[in-house]
Amino acid sequence: MTMPSSASTPALGRLHGKVAVVTGGAQGQGRAHVEAMVREGANVIIADILDAEGESLARELGARALFAHLDVRSDDDWNRAIEFALESFGVVNVLVNNAGVLVRGSIGDVSIDEWNRALDINLTGSFRGIRAALPALRDARPSSIINVSSTAGFLGFPGMSAYNASKFALRGLTRAAAVELAPDGIRVNSIHPGNVQTAMIEDYDGGFDQVAQRRAARADEISPLVVYLASDESSYCTGSEFIIDGGESAGHPVDHARATERSSLSGTE
Repeated sequence: MTMPSSASTPALGRLHGKVAVVTGGAQGQGRAHVEAMVREGANVIIADILDAEGESLARELGARALFAHLDVRSDDDWNRAIEFALESFGVVNVLVNNAGVLVRGSIGDVSIDEWNRALDINLTGSFRGIRAALPALRDARPSSIINVSSTAGFLGFPGMSAYNASKFALRGLTRAAAVELAPDGIRVNSIHPGNVQTAMIEDYDGGFDQVAQRRAARADEISPLVVYLASDESSYCTGSEFIIDGGESAGHPVDHARATERSSLSGTE
């Protein structure tokens, strides 16, 4: 019997057989994550409040991507989205809590409504999602939850107390869930991007001198990390925090011109 050649046999993707729900999946980082997961063989539910954008992306990606309306602040929306995923693809074994909002305002000026909005979406929305998906994730073990935090979960930024608080708290939720859910075959990790070229920072004009690589990331530079954590390649990773920020949190970037000048001076007498 003649075996098919490797050239004629399409390779299975790294996420073949996986079913993922990605919140905030219609645009920005979420869209990049959806596209990467579909390329790697996953079936994906694009969960978002942006109906037109989500439905358009689903049509673009084909049968392995479907759209579900989801406001992460609504338990009813969460339950419908998970039910839709099960009806459409049979299982759910990856949850990407990506939906988030950036709330700016000094401690003295940010309103309680805006404070609550940041926590409701960035933190409690993820908690609601974990609870809603938990039975399906248990049934489909091994499963993976990926919480999208930020470098603002490690570093304090002036004028961003609500955002900082929500992203720091998401780290705590991630670790608690990782310990609690490990016996159920569910891994829980967080990723911490720095500045990413999306609509969230389109009005930012401060430059990137604080970043070692002196630039913001493209959204598709974050997605390979999401694919890794969704895949079985990361089977021994849980309760971990993955920073992907171009070196922003590593320390103060070197001014190479001044460093060279100091180096040359230090060699003279």
